[in-house]
Amino acid sequence: VQLQASGGGLVQPGGSLRLSCVASGFTSTSYSIAWFRQAPGKEREGLSCESNSDRSTYYPVSLKGRFTISRDIAKNQVYLQMNSLEPEDTAVYYCASAPDHCSALGPFAPWKYTNWGQGTLVTVSS
Repeated sequence: VQLQASGGGLVQPGGSLRLSCVASGFTSTSYSIAWFRQAPGKEREGLSCESNSDRSTYYPVSLKGRFTISRDIAKNQVYLQMNSLEPEDTAVYYCASAPDHCSALGPFAPWKYTNWGQGTLVTVSS
């Protein structure tokens, strides 16, 4: 069971970026998949979760609708579309999975996720 995140890079404030997470060794629909991020000196923060069984999605209120999670079942990939990026969004972004519904995972309790990707760095700067 492996996850690999990619798509990070340098983007200007107000710009957009789409991150990808490729799942291997398991069928992504059997797992809920979430995105987290961690900025230097800060705790890991949950950004979105899409559930395995009913594809329901969860977001923290703090994101104000800027981020959207989606899944391509045929490619076994999950995406995070990020819009209206701000310098405060600079962080390492991770995808994670667990064989439970998002509601059983917090939905953003990191210790409940069993598999993690290696992270991809997003830098928002002019």
